Amino acid sequence: MAAGVLFRDSCGRVLFVEPSYKPNWEIPGGAVEADESPWETAARELAEELGWEQPLGRLLVVDYVRPQDSRPEGVIFVFDGGVLSGSDVDSFTFADGEIVSAGFYPLSEIRPRVKPLLAARVEAALAAIDLGTTVLCDHGRRIA
Repeated sequence: MAAGVLFRDSCGRVLFVEPSYKPNWEIPGGAVEADESPWETAARELAEELGWEQPLGRLLVVDYVRPQDSRPEGVIFVFDGGVLSGSDVDSFTFADGEIVSAGFYPLSEIRPRVKPLLAARVEAALAAIDLGTTVLCDHGRRIA
């Protein structure tokens, strides 16, 4: 299992982070550890990656991911981080060196930097915000 957080700005752009350890950009988040809930994971990852300690918003996406590239099946949870300002992003601290940078991008501009599965999941999360509900996905494709 893994959990991520979708932040956006007042223009509707999404916050993406640039990891130091791989080429693809991500939304903040990471793998669930033993005896940890997905919401605890999301909060922990925000603190570790960005130095950000604020309450999480509602659950936006539950995505069942099929086995691929020698990885087992999994479930990804995406929580709403809300709307942030540029000054909020400027206050982030990348203490552990895992993240190089963070910024707001329209999905159309960031697509070449993210895996297609993440792009689909972010689209589903944005739809969930518009619909005011939680959406279910199967390998990034919204099914409900």
